[in-house]
Amino acid sequence: MASLPSVAVNSTLKLEQDFRKVPTVSSAEDKNSHISYQRVARRSLDPRSVDFQEALTLLTEAPDVESAYYVPLLEDCIDKRSLCQTRVLHCHVTKTGWHRDLFLSTSLINVYAKCGAMDDAHKLFNILPLRNVVTWTSLMTGYVHNSLPELAVKVFCEMLEAGAYPTNYTLGSILSACSALASIGLAKQLHGYIIKYQIENDMSMENSLCSAYAKCRHLESAIKVFQRIPEKNVISWTIIISGCGDNGEAEKSLQLFVDMLSENVEPNDFTLTSILSSCCILLDLSFGKQVQSFCIKFGYHSNLPIRNSMMYLYLKCGMLDEARRLFDEMETVNLITWNAMIAGHAQMVDLAKNDLSAQRSGFEALKIYQKLNRSNLKPDLFSFSSALTVCSHLTALDQGEQIHAQTIKTGFLSDVVVGSSLVNMYNKCGSIEKGTKAFVEMSTRTLISWTSMITGYAQHGRSKEALGLFDDMRLAGVKPNKVTFVGVLSACSRAGMVDEALHYFEMMKNEYKIKPVMDHYACIIDMFVRLGKLEQAFEFIKEMDFQPNELIWSVFIAGCRRHGNMELGFYAADRLLELKPKDAEIYISLLNMYLSAGRFKDVSRIRKLMKQEKIGKLKDWSTISVKDKVFSFQPGDRLHFQSEAIYELLENLLEKAKGLGYIPENISQLVDEEDVEQNSYSLVHHSEKLAVAFGLLNTPKGASIRVTKSISMCKDSHSAIKFFSKLTQREIIVRDSKRLHRFMNGGCSCGDHGALL
Repeated sequence: MASLPSVAVNSTLKLEQDFRKVPTVSSAEDKNSHISYQRVARRSLDPRSVDFQEALTLLTEAPDVESAYYVPLLEDCIDKRSLCQTRVLHCHVTKTGWHRDLFLSTSLINVYAKCGAMDDAHKLFNILPLRNVVTWTSLMTGYVHNSLPELAVKVFCEMLEAGAYPTNYTLGSILSACSALASIGLAKQLHGYIIKYQIENDMSMENSLCSAYAKCRHLESAIKVFQRIPEKNVISWTIIISGCGDNGEAEKSLQLFVDMLSENVEPNDFTLTSILSSCCILLDLSFGKQVQSFCIKFGYHSNLPIRNSMMYLYLKCGMLDEARRLFDEMETVNLITWNAMIAGHAQMVDLAKNDLSAQRSGFEALKIYQKLNRSNLKPDLFSFSSALTVCSHLTALDQGEQIHAQTIKTGFLSDVVVGSSLVNMYNKCGSIEKGTKAFVEMSTRTLISWTSMITGYAQHGRSKEALGLFDDMRLAGVKPNKVTFVGVLSACSRAGMVDEALHYFEMMKNEYKIKPVMDHYACIIDMFVRLGKLEQAFEFIKEMDFQPNELIWSVFIAGCRRHGNMELGFYAADRLLELKPKDAEIYISLLNMYLSAGRFKDVSRIRKLMKQEKIGKLKDWSTISVKDKVFSFQPGDRLHFQSEAIYELLENLLEKAKGLGYIPENISQLVDEEDVEQNSYSLVHHSEKLAVAFGLLNTPKGASIRVTKSISMCKDSHSAIKFFSKLTQREIIVRDSKRLHRFMNGGCSCGDHGALL
């Protein structure tokens, strides 16, 4: 950004003197007639009393016209945001000769800017014979309001070079451009300019400076400017409170709010929404409730933005019932209200304590989205994005497809955020073909959409497509990040492509200067484990720059069990236990390993550790959505209304599977009676088997079955469902806690390898 040129303080503009003169009135009769017309014109030109064309006709027929007569028509153009009307008026002004009037030309520039026609505004500006500071400022402000801050700065520099001296309003406008650009360098230059010409003590200027520094992520400078304001008003306090919240200092914003009240400055609605936003960041419900009481006391409780902020705080803190009560009490709601409710329930899918709670929150989010559709408001890109994210979590393909159709109908499909959410939804629902189609049809692709598609291919075992897409991404000039490389390395791992994996690993470090994280190492170790190269995997673990986590050791132990190297497996198990994991699934896996090896002392040790660490029972739940209803199952579930039919179908399928080579695992090799009783971990009737059988009974022939499972699939269920897919000629998708399994014609996209199989 170029430095600001200095100008002389006393520089002034010379105004042109040969403007078109208003014709003189020669006789008293003519004069009285002219005065009478002026009065009629002023009354007639009110846009509320005549239409635009009639007003223009009155002006055309008038014996004489003043520039002020155009003002109500210009205001009408702004109110209607009518570019066509503005151009017609501009032509009329030119025809009558008033285009040389600087006031009127400046007003036209302002109207063009308010109508979003900055090209027209700048063309008019360029042909003006004279310009004053108001003209320059109108053009600058227009660029700022139309999200073109770079051009606003360019015009400002041209203004200074032309010798025009900016007013405080001009500097406030250019500081807004600086904020939009987040240019700390420009902010400091403007600050220096303000100090040089001794206008820093103006409160509006200090407030603008404080806001610019805060939005440029230079909070320390913003606070210094704020502290130098001698008489701080509510705007000053609101700017710094909001700035602290936006810059990761939410606690400081709460303290400043308390200081503001102690200074007897009454907050406004912007202050209160800002402080509630900080409460959301900190999840400080206690402080938020005090603010809510304050709002009630001072009559702000009915303010919609404040109610939205309070409702969102309840949602962020998991208080769904309180949020719903606030929502139901609102007499009027806006799209922000609906989006907050959808997003709030959507986030509970990730924060829920168990899979069933997550399912309930997710489907509640979709219900709210459906109610929004039935209201007089229509979803926007945030509504679509949140709803599609929920569908991806719930593996709710039917609902996702309905939302897809709606994005096409409303025109939001072209939005890159919606498009990326759509690709992610299809991939996570196991429909990689539709995910690919959605990706190909995107008009604009971001790093997120590229990464989502690469990861989707990897999860579906389509490694060549994943790596090919990665090459296309690089050719398109998109720089990958660490998440992208997780997808690439995962694709190599699933295909056993050792040389390629190591090549991309080195590329990540050397070409893109990305420091490997745990997930990158996990992909490489998983690859070696799949191939039975346990020694290489172990060497890779030892060469890591940091201590391996639970995921690394769990993957390694699974490989040791699968390939029969129990000595290394027992060593890894000891290292894993040193981390004191909290996941019940890990302990059950270790129990199974020690039980199958007959190491009963270690079994007792694991049980003792589980009690010490207060590890709860393993909660195995599976859910399936059929006809927009969610059905959940747990192991050995006999309470379902179709239990008899479900078990009958399961027994029939298992018998047929045995004829094709299915060998059921012996329950004694996995868990003993105590573990079965304590963890409800019945082998034959695992939750996903029941959910799959229910889906087969209640969906049309040939339809895909989609099941979500709270924990990893066991080896027996994985093997059984492979045979089910072959026997029924159905696509069966099970998304467990570790990965997505797409069963088709007796095969699985995971390559028959799972962390806890």
